[in-house]
Amino acid sequence: MRKLFDELKTFLLRGNAMDLAVGVIIGAAFSAVVNSLVKDLLMPILSLITGRHDFSNLFIAFNGKHYDTLALAQAAGVSTFNYGSFITAVINFILIGIGVFIIIKFINKISSFHKKEETKKEMYHCAFCRSEIDKDATRCPHCTSPLSEDDRLLQ
Repeated sequence: MRKLFDELKTFLLRGNAMDLAVGVIIGAAFSAVVNSLVKDLLMPILSLITGRHDFSNLFIAFNGKHYDTLALAQAAGVSTFNYGSFITAVINFILIGIGVFIIIKFINKISSFHKKEETKKEMYHCAFCRSEIDKDATRCPHCTSPLSEDDRLLQ
């Protein structure tokens, strides 16, 4: 039993399991942001264009009678063709895709700005092949020549 517990502890404390846990938590938070973007910002704009915010009450009752809402038709036990729910799901999918695209584009813009500041490295040229190399390199990645401190200082 002790061995099983130790294996479980090793598995849970490995970097991959922790990374996965952090990813799930951030994914849940990200999901809340995207759902709010769709529900609170994009759907009201769409409702101005289409004249209705909720399409879920668009349906056809197979018994030929008219029901004001889908809930009333289902309470009566009638089979229904719920095309409004499908339209809502498709619209939500498209709007969530747009929302994710906007958020990821924003995050990429911020991270690329941050990366530009980080990547301003001092570069040198290899004394042997003249390829551009990082100043901290001890061997040229292009011609594999060893680089001494004197080779780097000469440049």
